Amino acid sequence: MQVDADLHIHSRYSKAVSKAMTIPNLAENARFKGLGLVGTGDILNPLWEGELLRYAEKVEEGTYERKGVRFLLTAEVEDDRRVHHVLIFPSIETVREIRERLRPYSQDIDREGRPHLGLSASEIADLANELDVLIGPAHAFTPWTSLYKEYNSLKEAYDGAKIQFLELGLSADSEMADRIKAHHSLTYLSNSDAHSPMPHRLGREFNRFEIKEVTFEEVRKAILRRGGRQIVLNAGLDPRLGKYHLTACSRCYTKYSLSDARAFRWKCPRCGGRIKKGVYDRILELADTEERPKDRPPYLRLAPLAEIIAMVIGKGVGTKAVRLIWERFLREFGSEIRVLVDVPLEGLAEVHEEVAKAVWAYRKGKLVVIPGGGGKYGEIKLPEEIRRAGIEELEALEVEVPREEYRPKQTSLMKFLGGAR
Repeated sequence: MQVDADLHIHSRYSKAVSKAMTIPNLAENARFKGLGLVGTGDILNPLWEGELLRYAEKVEEGTYERKGVRFLLTAEVEDDRRVHHVLIFPSIETVREIRERLRPYSQDIDREGRPHLGLSASEIADLANELDVLIGPAHAFTPWTSLYKEYNSLKEAYDGAKIQFLELGLSADSEMADRIKAHHSLTYLSNSDAHSPMPHRLGREFNRFEIKEVTFEEVRKAILRRGGRQIVLNAGLDPRLGKYHLTACSRCYTKYSLSDARAFRWKCPRCGGRIKKGVYDRILELADTEERPKDRPPYLRLAPLAEIIAMVIGKGVGTKAVRLIWERFLREFGSEIRVLVDVPLEGLAEVHEEVAKAVWAYRKGKLVVIPGGGGKYGEIKLPEEIRRAGIEELEALEVEVPREEYRPKQTSLMKFLGGAR
C-alpha cells in the first residue's frame, strides 16, 4: 500500500506556532490534505505527550490513530551549536527514557516543544542510536539552525555517528542534495515543518511510502530501505519558492550573487540589512559530484492548492473567497493531494476552469517562478497565454517560461504517474 506522510511538524507548545496545532485539528486537516500519516512533533514535551494520549488511540508500538489518521512519535531538538535534528521514536517508553536522559542537558525540555540541548550533534546521534531512535538533520541546508549552516559535511557534524535520513527543507530538492556524494546512501525526507494545521502549511511537503501497513516499524523499514519497503516519491515546494533559496538581504530582500555578497561583507548596501547566503549557493559551495543515485525516488514540485487559487483569483491565501473554491475541490475529489497530483485536467475544470489551468501549468513546469531569498517566500505567476487559452488548447500551447537565476529540472509528473499505476 501507499501512504502520504508528513513527519516533521510542531505543536502549540513550540515558539511561534499556532495555538490551533492540536491533535484533533491535525487529524482533521491531514484528512483534507490527503495525508494518512503525520509526525506528532514535539513529543518530548510532556504536556504534548498527554494531549496525544488523550485524543489518539494506540494501534501498535510507536503508532497512534485519530479518525483514520495515523501518528508517529517525532520531535525536533536543537544542539549546542543551534543545529536542529529530527527524531522518530519506536515507542512512548523510549520517548520517556530519552526525556529523562536529556533533562540534565536542557533547561526547557518540560516546557518548550523544540528543546535546546547542551549536547553536540554526535552525542545526540549516539543516544538515538543506542535506543533505536531514527535521527537525521532537519532542513539540512537552510541558513538558520541547520547542519550546513554550521558544518561542511555530515562527518564533521556527526563524527561518525550513524544517521538514517536527511531532511531536505523547503528551499532544496533531491536533485540539489544529490550534488553532495556523501548523501547518496541516505534516504531523503520532504516534510513541511508546519507551524499551522491549515493545508497550505501542513503537508506542503510530503513523502509517499510504499509499505504493508501504516506503523512505525514499516516506516522504519522504508527509511532504511529494507524488505521492499521504500519511499517512492518526495513531493514539495519548487525549491525556488523557499524563503532561503537564493542569497538575499534579510531586510529588503534584494538578491545578490555570492561574489557580490562577499564583496559587501554580507551587509546590504541598499538598506544596511544582513545578507543571508542562499541554499542554492551553499550547495554549489559543497557540490562534489554530478552523478545521481539510480534508486533515488522522483521529486515532484508542487504548491499548496490554496496558493494556486489565490494566484488565480488575486486574493489572499487566507481569504474566504479562496477557502470557498478550495472547499469545492475537496468536496468533489476528497483531498488536496488528489487535486494537485492525481485528478485529470478535465475533472478539475468542471469545478473551476481557471484553477484547473493553473494546476496543469504547475504539473507541466510552465508557471513563472520568482525565487525567494533572505526570508521571503518565492512567488508563482500564471503566463497570460495560459490564462487566455481554453482547456482543450493547453496541450498544443507553446509557452515560453522566462528563465530565472536558477531553474531546476522538472520531473515529469505524467511520466511518474504513468509508471506508478
